[in-house]
Amino acid sequence: MTAAHPTLSIPSYARVTNVKNGRSVIVRVNDRGPFHKGRVMDLSFLAACRLGYANNGSAEVIVESLMLATRRATLLPTPKSPFIAHRRR
Repeated sequence: MTAAHPTLSIPSYARVTNVKNGRSVIVRVNDRGPFHKGRVMDLSFLAACRLGYANNGSAEVIVESLMLATRRATLLPTPKSPFIAHRRR
C-alpha cells in the first residue's frame, strides 16, 4: 500500500488511522502530494479500502511517521488532530 505526502522523506513509512472507525494501516510514502487542496495525504485504493473509506473518497485520518533508526522502527511525534486523506485514482 502506498501514499503521497508533501514533506515525508521518500521512501518512508507512515501509520495512517481512520478517526471514524479506528482502523489503521502502514503505507509506504513513495510520491509527493496530495493533489487536492485541504488534504494532507493521498492513499492507494487498497489502503483506502482497508481503512474503510474507499467508496467515500476521503476521510479524516491521523498520520504518524515511521522512520527506521538503527535496526528498529521509531515512531516520530506528529500532531494528534485529524487530517483529510484522499484515495488516489
